[in-house]
Amino acid sequence: MTAYPAKFEKAEEGGYVVVFIDIPSCVTEGDTLEEAKLMAKEALSGVLASMDSRKIKIPESTAIAKDHPEFDDIHYIEPDLKIAFAISLKQERERQGLTQKEVARRMQVNWTFYQRIENPRKSNPTLATIEKLETVFSRRFFAL
Repeated sequence: MTAYPAKFEKAEEGGYVVVFIDIPSCVTEGDTLEEAKLMAKEALSGVLASMDSRKIKIPESTAIAKDHPEFDDIHYIEPDLKIAFAISLKQERERQGLTQKEVARRMQVNWTFYQRIENPRKSNPTLATIEKLETVFSRRFFAL
């Protein structure tokens, strides 16, 4: 799943402020580094689901080089698995130039069933469904 780089800055009054490099409107904070990471995951998940529901293009994650001067302040945050799966599936479908109807036909399922899989609020595919998706897209979605 895609993780997004976030800059963790120590706040003057204590704690951490978190800003996502690829999604600058996604900002949160936490009293400790661990709390800031949990809050970042929650904020990222909410912003990505909101962007998807409003049909705003979700940016790809930027890779930050380890020799980048601010790398020590950068942490990669993954959104909730359900949201990450739905969004990465949609991005892969778009990369391959397929419509939802084409994917549904190749999976031999109805279109509304496939639409739910790409919806971050409703996505909950079974392992059998994920296997069908991997066949359709000729790629693995989960590494074992």
